[in-house]
Amino acid sequence: MKLIVAVIQDKDSNRLSDALVDQDFQATRLASTGGFLKAGNTTFMIGVEDDQVQPVLELIKENCKAREQLVAPISPMGGNADSYVPYPVEVQVGGATVFILPVERFEKF
Repeated sequence: MKLIVAVIQDKDSNRLSDALVDQDFQATRLASTGGFLKAGNTTFMIGVEDDQVQPVLELIKENCKAREQLVAPISPMGGNADSYVPYPVEVQVGGATVFILPVERFEKF
């Protein structure tokens, strides 16, 4: 058995949740915040048998797309102003960061 932990952008969370339900996969959704953009993310915890890992990864890949976004940088408070860029920059957001962990035992009450 495996535990899939997928961190995705909030914009993709409903689409992924619907796709998981349509394929009869159960998941727990957690609100999380990214460290780089300080933006909202959703973390999915999905427990599956070993042979179900690849189908879940395909669903995540299909429903969590990377995109470009303009972000305004945060000014340094007492930091090094030499590296501060005062205008918005384009960064890639979205997609998914996925961890697959072995599960020794699972109980459901």
